[in-house]
Amino acid sequence: MSGIYLHIPFCKKACHYCNFHFSTSMRHADKMIAAIHAELQLRKKEAQRPVETIYFGGGTPSVLSKEHIVGMLDQVHQHYDVIQSPEITLEANPDDLTLEYMQALQEAGINRLSIGIQSFHDSELKLMNRAHNASQALSSVTLAKKEFDNVSIDLLFGNPNTTLDDWKRNLDHALQLEVPHISSYALTLEPKTALERFVDKGLVSLLDENVVEAQFHHLVDTLTQAGYDHYELSSFGKPGYHSQNNTGYWQGKTYLGIGPSAHGFDGNQRYWNVSNNASYMQQITKGELPQTIEKLSVVDIFNESIMIGLRASWGVSLQAMENKLGLRYRQHLEDQAKRFMDEGLLHIENNALKTTRKGAFLADGISAELFLIDWLGASP
Repeated sequence: MSGIYLHIPFCKKACHYCNFHFSTSMRHADKMIAAIHAELQLRKKEAQRPVETIYFGGGTPSVLSKEHIVGMLDQVHQHYDVIQSPEITLEANPDDLTLEYMQALQEAGINRLSIGIQSFHDSELKLMNRAHNASQALSSVTLAKKEFDNVSIDLLFGNPNTTLDDWKRNLDHALQLEVPHISSYALTLEPKTALERFVDKGLVSLLDENVVEAQFHHLVDTLTQAGYDHYELSSFGKPGYHSQNNTGYWQGKTYLGIGPSAHGFDGNQRYWNVSNNASYMQQITKGELPQTIEKLSVVDIFNESIMIGLRASWGVSLQAMENKLGLRYRQHLEDQAKRFMDEGLLHIENNALKTTRKGAFLADGISAELFLIDWLGASP
């Protein structure tokens, strides 16, 4: 196994753009953590390899107490073979990060913080319905860097009413903080969110796609010139500070997902837990895993290889595609990719299919165009 992902389904408030699974009520937090302990015990037989990374995601894991976090880490170490120095990441919001809390996290074993900044502008944070303000965003990162060597921040671009100059100022703030890792995502309109309702009612207008693309290219140019490796579409890390957890996902390593809505992968099949806190706790209490299992087909493997590979700096290995699925699938991919290569969106480098600078922003759309619908049959 490569990693364990622990989904903490609690937040102080609902961000207007977010459709992740969470609850704003902490009333059943102790019961939920007990259920997570129980699931860790139920899944221990699934671990075939040492645990290299542990990741607390959500939701907002930083709403938990030190005791909650220590308890979960104790369960992991008790029931799993964990390497000597695993990467242990906790996602946190700026308004939770007091000096005392960060020191408690360190004592618990957390060695990497991923801070959900999203923006350094109060107007944008208000539109997102974030719990922190711009001042807290800056001070939390400054404080975190004194306690943690490995700090990552999240930033959103493509926000409504955001100009390219606004985005440049966001990146200027980020660079001044000198964090070793930055993850940056384009705002997307997710179903059943407050943002979707605002757009439908005409209260908010999304940015023109050309403006969003310009912000993306400025992001890439600014961070790479500042010494960050652009190792995945949304991920920028200084050498030695790439996310080991996320890289494991993208390289197809196995992982366990623990908690409501979490998903896992054993190399052949994927599972995902029920996205309902009450149902999750009820089934776990009965000693049942609240999961749905999907065995990956040849078509699934082909499509996921493209989707993940085109987002990653290493691209889609054509030789690995041939070794795994056969020559027919490699040839099909090369044939289908030719039109994108002719348009300057894709190229082949070191026997891997990769996006060009022009194609990077369109990676997800290109992947969808390359997806298989049906099995091609065995290679001759």
